This record gives sequence, C-alpha cells and structure tokens, in this order.
Amino acid sequence: MHSLKPRDFVNFFRTLEIEISVTRRQLWRCLLLFLASVLLTVSLAACQPPTQSTSPSPGAEAASPSGEVVLVFGRGGDSPSLDPAIATDGEAFRVTRNILEGLVDLEDGTTNVVPKLAESWQANPDATGYTFKLRQGVKFTDGTEFNADAVVANFQRWKAGKQESFSYYNDVYGKVIQSVTAVDPSTVEFKFSEPFAPFIASLVLPPFAINSPAAIEKFGDKLNENPVGTGPFKLVEWKRNDSITLEKNPDYWNPEQPKATRVIFRAIPENATRLTALKGGEVDLMDDLDPDAASQVSSDGNLELLKRPSFNVGYIAFNNTKKPFDNPKVRQALAHAVNKQALIDAFYGGNAIPAVNLLAPSLPSYDQEIQDYAYDLDAAKKLLADAGYPNGFKTDFLAMPVPRPYMPDGRKIAEALQADFAKIGVQTNIISYEWAVYLDKMKKGEYPVGLIGWTGDYGDASNFLNVLLNGANIPGNNYSRYNNPEVNKLLGEAQTVTDEAQRNELYKQAQVIIHNDLPVAPLVHSTPLMAIRKGVENFKPSPVAGTESMADVTMAAQTP
Repeated sequence: MHSLKPRDFVNFFRTLEIEISVTRRQLWRCLLLFLASVLLTVSLAACQPPTQSTSPSPGAEAASPSGEVVLVFGRGGDSPSLDPAIATDGEAFRVTRNILEGLVDLEDGTTNVVPKLAESWQANPDATGYTFKLRQGVKFTDGTEFNADAVVANFQRWKAGKQESFSYYNDVYGKVIQSVTAVDPSTVEFKFSEPFAPFIASLVLPPFAINSPAAIEKFGDKLNENPVGTGPFKLVEWKRNDSITLEKNPDYWNPEQPKATRVIFRAIPENATRLTALKGGEVDLMDDLDPDAASQVSSDGNLELLKRPSFNVGYIAFNNTKKPFDNPKVRQALAHAVNKQALIDAFYGGNAIPAVNLLAPSLPSYDQEIQDYAYDLDAAKKLLADAGYPNGFKTDFLAMPVPRPYMPDGRKIAEALQADFAKIGVQTNIISYEWAVYLDKMKKGEYPVGLIGWTGDYGDASNFLNVLLNGANIPGNNYSRYNNPEVNKLLGEAQTVTDEAQRNELYKQAQVIIHNDLPVAPLVHSTPLMAIRKGVENFKPSPVAGTESMADVTMAAQTP
C-alpha cells in the first residue's frame, strides 16, 4: 500500500477546482477540515491502551507485546480420544501427555524413569508391592486436590472397566494388581498377587495418567472429550480432524513451567503439506517427516532436522483366526515375498533397518541369533503350494491412513507390498479407513491382513511381546489374535521374575517360537525424522514417539 502525501491532496483539489468552478478559498477550507479530522483520529488512537491479541495466528511467535508464546505442532492425524486410559495410539498420547500426569514419567529424550506425581517409591520386601509418597500441594485444573484418593479412584476405574475399553490396564496388569490403598492423603500402597518385575517401568505409560475424580464423575463417557489433569496445560478447544488447543495451566505445581502460553496440535495428514506449512511458518515443528524430504529441511536456513531415537517396529499383522492366515506356511510365504531393503530404500531414505523380531534391537532381551526370512520368491511359492494355494489367493489388505514413525506412508508401502505379493500369485485389494475406525477394526479382528506397528512405551521387552502377542490380550493390542499357550506361559513367567538374566532368557525362548509361528511379519525398525523451525528451543524428541512434553519448549525469537 502507498501512503498519500499533502501535495497529493492539493493536486486533487486543484483539479477539482477546474472541473466544478468553485473558489480557491472554499477548496482550502475543505482541505483544512479534512486534515484536522485525520489529526484528531490519530490523536485519539494514540490515547488508547495497546490491544492484546487473544488468538495469535498459527505458527507466529507470540513473544509479542502480550507476552504470549504460541507453539504449533503439525501432526499426521487427529486424536481418536483424549482419555488415555482407553486410547491406544500416539496421536492421543501426544496431547494427553501435556494435560495429564502419572506417578512417574520418562526423562525427556530417554526411557529413564523419573518421579512425577510421586516423589519417591519403595518396593515391599517380597517384591509383591510398592509404596509411593505423593507430591503435595498439587491440584487438578478443575481446582480439586490431587491426593492418594485420586490415585485409588483412577486405578479402580481402570480395573472395573471392560477389558476392551481399558486394554492397556488389562494388557499390562490384568489380575496382577490385587489392591490399591490410600494409607494417608500422601501415601499409596500397591499390592500384587505375585512379583511383577516391570511395574515401575510400566507406570510411565500415558494410559496410567491420573484424571480428576470429580471430572470422571461429572463427564462419564464424555471424559474422552474433557480430560482434567494436573499437567502444565489444559484443554481449551478441540476442532475434530483439525486442531486441539491447549492453554497454560496458571496453577501448575512447577512454577518454572510451562514456558509456552498456548500449544496447538494441528492435524495435517499429508506429509508434504505438513512440510509446506512448516516452511511457511504455519507450524513450528512437525513429526513424521518423509525421509525423502530430509534434504529439503537440511538445506533450509530456517529449519532444523531432528532424529528420534529408534524404538519401534512396523509390521504386517495377519489375522491368525481367518483363513488362509490361520496357516503358518501362508504367513511364512508372504514374509519371504517381502523385499525389506527395497522398502527401506524407497520409503525410509535409509533411516531404517530390516526387522527380524518384534522387539527393538536396543533391548537386552533381543535375540541376535534368529535369522530373518530372506527375500526368496521360490521359497514363498513352495510354501504356498504346501499350504494348498499353488495358484495363490485373493485378499483384502488394510493400509494405514496416517503416517506413523514406523510407517511414513502406509498407502505407498501397501502398494509396494501389493506388487511383491502379486509375484507369488497373491492378489490384494487395498482398503483404508479413518484412523479411529482403522484401529477399531484391527482390535476387533475385522480384517484379514494389514499394516500396523508399535512404538515402545517403556524400556522393557514385556511392552512389545506381552502387549502385542500374549493371547490374554485379545481383544486389545494383540491385533493378530495370536494365542500360543507355550508363548503365553513364557511371557507370563517373565513378568514375575526379577532376575534380569533369567527374564532375558525367557523372552529369547519366546522369540524363537514366535519366529517359527510368524503371527506377524516384522518389516522395519525406523529412525523417525522430525523437523523444527529455528528458534524453537528445548524440544527433545523421545524414543517413545508422541510422548514429548511441551512444558519447557519455547521460542527464542520470531522466525520468518
């Protein structure tokens, strides 16, 4: 826009003088009246106090006169639920992690356990329970007090709920937790039916975050839309399939947190579109960067590339209860037909390794001796013939609709696998659903075969093998509906053994059986990529994707 100068007004009125034949004195009187009006308007505006922005534009650094810091996180999909106790995916936990807190937490950027709502804990002498001393002076964002009764109320809710609703509680604890008792307002005692080795490690799980008992009673089934925690932020708005806005909790128990005034989680399903939004300043950081786009980020002076420590697995889940996938030879045939290295080269930009087992290789119980199913089309065809399918077969094949750390583009990877399977006569019809529906169908077993994956929640083998393949966890995250009594026994025994070497041996025995049965076909362990705008500070990517705290994240200065 160009500004008008005084001579412009004079020239305008001189022209007007000629056209309408009025006197020069009348023209100057009009001009003076006009200028006086402008000066009066400017003077009045200068007397007004500065206006504070209540809704800064997404991606804009809010170190403005209002003092706000607004951070916008670009992600691949919306949260199916904001009640972590019934959620099973990272997009839910990414948000609830910043609203709700558990007794313990993960140290930023690691899988180390640190105190949170509990200040300390002590194992009972026979390892059949723990006593926790709680942090005092903490309140939920609805103003009610956090105490031992609140902890008991949450654990009672999870235990009393239906297994399919609180799958994490049942998958991890089942009947292990015998009782949870409030000894006094700041002391909680847990008693187990037997020793439970991974208890403290498992408490970092987002589903075990504590909701306000008053909110549980008030909202009932609508708690998934109204979480009330003790965390650094509180929910202020949820626009389905668009954005979730969190606002600073002014009464947070840690006075040094949070640094940001507001955090907005924007759902942008397409990876490329999300990167464009980052480049344009519409978002400040993004997850699930396409490996092929890493060079674009590295070469952009306004952006930085981040790598999340690998702690995941992407795999093909076979529904072991549906033909022909109830036959191990069929499952093995398809495993031999997959060119894993080609997938890594095409879709992961080399930021992945072939997966042999479901376990993350960094875990001490990972069995290094197991050999992978090699890419061998002749072996695949022979196995199909032995299984009674010499000419192959047709099947529906579910493709993930959202990018995940272990699956950057579910549709394209499904199409690559479709081409692989066609080489041995297996014709696939690729189907996808909205993310929440997709997970529901997988959980209920309403599919024959499809893509899925897992990012570890805590640093213990039970979080992979027990959760994903124990027959006791059907329905739940055992999407393959695998139910081998021998494996169930080994995994159950490993839960009760406190000697680490013995536990590792039990898990290795289970891995050998699982490898032979092949209820799922592991594909890759990825090193997920993220991108961030320069100036965003103190964000630490977690090995457990979707569990980053935004409490310390801020922006040093406005980024262009």
